[in-house]
Amino acid sequence: QVQLVESGGGLVQAGGSLRLSCAASGSTFSLYDMAWYRQAPGKERNLVARIDRGGSTNYADSVKGRFTISRDNAKNTVFLQMNSLKPEDTAVYYCNARRVVMSVNQWGKGILVTVSS
Repeated sequence: QVQLVESGGGLVQAGGSLRLSCAASGSTFSLYDMAWYRQAPGKERNLVARIDRGGSTNYADSVKGRFTISRDNAKNTVFLQMNSLKPEDTAVYYCNARRVVMSVNQWGKGILVTVSS
């Protein structure tokens, strides 16, 4: 399994920006689809953004135009650039790695993002 470690979370004011990073261990990072999910208290864990092994991206409607997911395969890292943050973006954000053909689905421990008004 790949080990995932998130960083870059914290407290930010509404309208501000934050950049999350997810560092992955292992030598097969480029073979994985990578994603960011988030979970607010009392809510389900929902997909925020995904970038597959070919670089194709998908975003939740709630973050389109504000968030950008990217990856650097040479550094085994996936990023989530979050702009124009809103209080409703407050959640624990989780990094996810998926390799469908090997039935692998791995999660980071999560990192808290708090957006104040």
